[in-house]
Amino acid sequence: MHLRAAILEEHSREQVTRIVQWIGRDTGRIAALIDIFIRDEYRVVQRAAWIVSDVGRLHPELMQPHIPGLVQRLEDKGTHIAVKRNVYRLMQYLELPEAVHAPLMNSCFASLADPREALAVRAFAMSILARLAGIYPEIGQELRLIIEDNLQHEAAPSFKSRARKVLQQLDKASGH
Repeated sequence: MHLRAAILEEHSREQVTRIVQWIGRDTGRIAALIDIFIRDEYRVVQRAAWIVSDVGRLHPELMQPHIPGLVQRLEDKGTHIAVKRNVYRLMQYLELPEAVHAPLMNSCFASLADPREALAVRAFAMSILARLAGIYPEIGQELRLIIEDNLQHEAAPSFKSRARKVLQQLDKASGH
């Protein structure tokens, strides 16, 4: 399979599943996917994001060496929503190396505080920040304030549910 051509061939759940199965646990194929995701033009990157997320969900240990590059991708100006959504979705579950904590926190706080950002992106960012608040309790209060502000303006039940769970998680961590 020619990976880039397959990514461009069709944008569907079936095609993503075929590509993910083809990649499997092959570290060379995963590296090729990450290279496309980090360096290619936006349409290819946008489509590759879904595949990266699925491969990472199935084989999180194989994504570990690529986490810094994925976080770096979030820092690019004009990062497409699909890229943010899928990278954040994946980062919720990965063991995050300390070297990416600060840039990932900055990216997540920026996304969560931006009312124009997609709800899924903000929800995943909130979950990542809640995990990191377990390591850095000092971010808990800022996270709480942003979530409470979001709750005043956001009506989506799924977002409210995630926000309440994160607030409960923060309460437990702080002993409330």
